[in-house]
Amino acid sequence: MFEVSLDPDSSGGMSVDQIAKKLWRFSRDEMAKGTLDALGEQTFTDGKVRKALQRIMTVPPRPLLNLVRTAGEDESLTPQQIRDSLIRIANELSVGETSIAFAGSDPNESGAPILESRSLGAKKAWETRRAKKGESPYDEGHHLMGKPQEVVSLYRAIDHLCLSFEPASISIRYLAKTINYERSERCFCSVHVLQGGLKVWLQLKYSHIQNPPAFARDVANVGHWGNGDVELSISNRDELDEATELIKRSFDGVG
Repeated sequence: MFEVSLDPDSSGGMSVDQIAKKLWRFSRDEMAKGTLDALGEQTFTDGKVRKALQRIMTVPPRPLLNLVRTAGEDESLTPQQIRDSLIRIANELSVGETSIAFAGSDPNESGAPILESRSLGAKKAWETRRAKKGESPYDEGHHLMGKPQEVVSLYRAIDHLCLSFEPASISIRYLAKTINYERSERCFCSVHVLQGGLKVWLQLKYSHIQNPPAFARDVANVGHWGNGDVELSISNRDELDEATELIKRSFDGVG
């Protein structure tokens, strides 16, 4: 589900406050509230529903085709057009998705999550369309392999966010340490996937941010991997929600 280390030399880029929030899930109060059970149920239920939706969209039943046509308020759409569209959308949604095998389903019985890529053909086609030609040999799998499911889900959320701004003008560049989201060949968001969360760099000036969040810092004069002078250490969805406006500002700024 998630990974946390108290060793300052291998904390995965997490601050003391972020580590404390992770460990607080094991407190008496949070155990009594069932916080871990709720987190696990949400994560794995979402995974199962996502797989089910992909199967339905890949081989859509006729009632679904009729429902889409009715909801779309366009009677000119043929069942075959809707079917082909659903398949394309399902392939896009499945790009880079991961399935998780646990002890009992894998011969090594290790008990550790094992990440396996799905729909490799669709993933390759999608990355070819989104990324520029002649890029480095790295891909999404390079950054996600071995990462906890909670971190993978967090990455999925920021990936969806970045691509939602203006899909036609956005491309992704996979480098050794970062995943760069670019608008018209200018990077507006660099993401480094860690064991405990995400490091995100934005094309903003720290001094221009009113009331910056606690997980943001000025790295204009500090060495860092990503593009931009503002660094965010994001370890959960609440922090990502808080960072959404800053990411959008960075996107707008490079346009």
